[in-house]
Amino acid sequence: MKIKSFILGAFLLAGHSLFAQFVQKPLPYAYNALEPNIDAQTMEIHYSRHHATYVKNLNDAVKGTPAEKQSIEEVLKSLNKNNAAVRNNGGGHYNHELFWSILTPEKNTAPSAELTQAINAQFKSLDELKKRINDAAVKRFGSGWAWLLVNADGKLQVSSTGNQDNPLMPFISTQGTPILGIDVWEHAYYLKYQNKRADYLGNIWNVINWTEVSRRYAEAKK
Repeated sequence: MKIKSFILGAFLLAGHSLFAQFVQKPLPYAYNALEPNIDAQTMEIHYSRHHATYVKNLNDAVKGTPAEKQSIEEVLKSLNKNNAAVRNNGGGHYNHELFWSILTPEKNTAPSAELTQAINAQFKSLDELKKRINDAAVKRFGSGWAWLLVNADGKLQVSSTGNQDNPLMPFISTQGTPILGIDVWEHAYYLKYQNKRADYLGNIWNVINWTEVSRRYAEAKK
């Protein structure tokens, strides 16, 4: 009954109907599956309230516009930076869908041979890549994201963006296809880590789904 109530509540909060353009995918794991690295309460609030609200607001913002019939990627790639409602909520929806997908309770996932080769060529080692991403995340003032992306030259690149911006948006200085994103808004970690963002960043690598990141890398390279 509790699960059914949650599903119904999330469905209503997100404003989902049979005809809504944008919907949340179900989490591929339970709220507590990523403990102790990310706690269950944070996951539940993050997914069922924060992300669900972005989806509801995005559907409201695109209603009656051409974006209502576009994919989220198409919306973001053609976005006017002054369209705050779609920028914030479209970015929030896309970023969180990616974030949930690149987390996993499965232990010891590893980058594919192809991705490992690219990481070593660009960053010398996986440990060095993690350091670069964590550095970008720690230095992001206020709320935002740290990214591993594939740029227009097919190369891996690390960047960060503020708020719910991401590298798909045409006005972002470092553009490309994100394959890994780490949320550094306080609601992603504050219940467990308080102001210790670096501790959160250190532990999140224990639950990164390198199988999914590798799949996204292969797709971005096509």
